[in-house]
Amino acid sequence: MKLFCRILFCLLLSRQLFAQSAAEIMKRKSQGDSLMNSTLYGNNKAVGKYYELRGFKMYCETYGEGAPLLIIHGNGGSINNFVKQIPYFSKKYKIIIADSRAQGKSADNTNDSLSYEMMADDYAALLTTLHIDSAYVIGWSDGGIEGLLLAIRHPEKVKKLAVTGANLQPDTNAVDPGVVAMVEPMYERVQKMKDTTLQVRTTRKLFRLLVREPHIPLADLHTIRVPTLVIGGDHDVINVAHTVQIFQNIPKAYVWILPNSGHSTPIIYTDEFNVKVDIFFQSPYRAIAGEARFY
Repeated sequence: MKLFCRILFCLLLSRQLFAQSAAEIMKRKSQGDSLMNSTLYGNNKAVGKYYELRGFKMYCETYGEGAPLLIIHGNGGSINNFVKQIPYFSKKYKIIIADSRAQGKSADNTNDSLSYEMMADDYAALLTTLHIDSAYVIGWSDGGIEGLLLAIRHPEKVKKLAVTGANLQPDTNAVDPGVVAMVEPMYERVQKMKDTTLQVRTTRKLFRLLVREPHIPLADLHTIRVPTLVIGGDHDVINVAHTVQIFQNIPKAYVWILPNSGHSTPIIYTDEFNVKVDIFFQSPYRAIAGEARFY
C-alpha cells in the first residue's frame, strides 16, 4: 500500500509539472509583466536608498527581517523583476535587493567599461556597507553569473547560493544557438549607432555583456565551497548540458532542471521556485555517495 501511494504521488506530481499549456505559460508571463509594471518594488521611497559605491550610486531596497538574503537581477533588469519573490522571502529573511550598475536606478554616468566581475565586486561592497558579513544569495540569469563570481571572488560574503539560468561563456556551447543567432545582429546594430547619449552607451555595455561575456573557467567553480543550487529550464536560453556542467564542477552542489520551462523559472514556476530555494537555504547540505545514492 505504501509503495502504491508513493507511485500515485509521483504520477500526480508529474502531472502537475507538465500540466501547464502554452496558454497557461503566457498567462503567467502576462501576470508577471503586469505585476512588475504596477509594483512599488524598485520604486519604494519608504525603503529605497542610494549608496556611494566604487564610483557610482547604487540603488537598493531592503525588506523583512531575519537572515540576510541578497537577490540579484539579470541583464537590463531591475528590482521589480522579483515581484513574486520579495513577498515570500521577506517573511523570514532580510532581503537586500538592488539595481545593478548601469541598470534600473543605478545609473552609471562614467565612460568606464562594464563587466560581471565589476558587478560582483559591487555587491560585495554593498554587503560590507550594510555591515553584512555573509548572506544567502539568489541570482537569475546575469544575476546568477554575478552570484557565481561573488562566491568565487568574495567567498566570505556567501552563505549559500541559488542560481538559475547562469552561464560561464557566451558561445553556443553554453547558449542555445537560436538565441545567439537572434541576439548577435541586435548587438551589431547597437554597435553601429552614432548616438552618444548615456542611454545608448549603457545599451552598448549591456549588449556587449550579453554576447561577449562571461569567461569563467571551470577551475574557478572548484573554489566555490558553499552549498549551491544550480537551476535551469529544460528549454532554457542556457543549454541544459551547460547547466549540468556548472553543477558538476561545484563541490557542494545540487541541480534542478524544471520541465516545460524556459529561462524565466522565478516567474513561470513561482511557487515551486520559492519553496524549493527556501528549503535549500534552510536545510543542511547532504553529501550523497555510496549507498546514499539509492535515496
